[in-house]
Amino acid sequence: MSIAYISHPDCLLHDMGHHHPEQPARLDAINDRLIAGGLDMVLHHYDAPLADRDMLETVHDVAYVDSIFAASPAEGIAWVDGDTAMNPHSLDAARRAAGAVALGVDLVMEGRARQVFCAVRPPGHHAERRRGMGFCLFNNVAIGAYHAVLRHDLARVAIVDFDVHHGNGTEDIVTGDERMLFCSTFQHPFYPHSGFDSTAANIVNSPLPSGSGSREFREAVESHWLPRLAAFEPELIMVSAGFDAHQADDMANMNLVDTDYAWITRRLCEQADRSAAGRIVSTLEGGYELHALARSVEAHLKAFLGDN
Repeated sequence: MSIAYISHPDCLLHDMGHHHPEQPARLDAINDRLIAGGLDMVLHHYDAPLADRDMLETVHDVAYVDSIFAASPAEGIAWVDGDTAMNPHSLDAARRAAGAVALGVDLVMEGRARQVFCAVRPPGHHAERRRGMGFCLFNNVAIGAYHAVLRHDLARVAIVDFDVHHGNGTEDIVTGDERMLFCSTFQHPFYPHSGFDSTAANIVNSPLPSGSGSREFREAVESHWLPRLAAFEPELIMVSAGFDAHQADDMANMNLVDTDYAWITRRLCEQADRSAAGRIVSTLEGGYELHALARSVEAHLKAFLGDN
């Protein structure tokens, strides 16, 4: 069965300024790498739809959604917080990013794809129920997870997050919901300075010290994530795929390499094969060194094909 690749030109128009690390060139770098390596030819391409307000409001407070729509500028830049801005195209880009993940869920649930990768921006895992932050406006992966529960009647959805930053927004949204299992590795102490003291039964956080590399990451996954995923038996696995823990990425101080992203993807595929009919929907979060980002996404997608 095919791998679906969901994106949209609107995601290239969201621009927070020339020096901002979350830049349109991230998607260009990924696309160029996939074309150069021939992987683009085996992917089934889809345009991301615009998420409507009802979809956004499944995970975000109505007043917060109102505030983001109201903040969308007619020209120039409007700052949501110190790191997160909107230009005139950002609202549509953010709605496309959320809509992409929901479409990905539809594709795997309807048997039109086995795995999905959403090459979208802005990212989403820092967006809380009532607050945007950390380059994120809407929580794309959470919107997709609740779409799976509400539209496709799933009882168990796992969200895994290997971004170098803790997915505080996702945790804020799913904490205490027994239908959701959230597993996260992240550098600690580090932005957004959360996740180290979580006590909810459906949250599996594995903070890693600065300088951690392949061994520490894989041990955390094997010791904490995999047993909980096996016990939970998710019917769908969602991935917040952040690649900024790569050793080449100076956004943080972790030492993962391309093969670590292939390794974790294969472990997730094994669990998905056991409990979820292979269904995985992955969406881009962080990753700011363009060459490392592009290679890591390539490794992630090749692992879906069983090539790693």
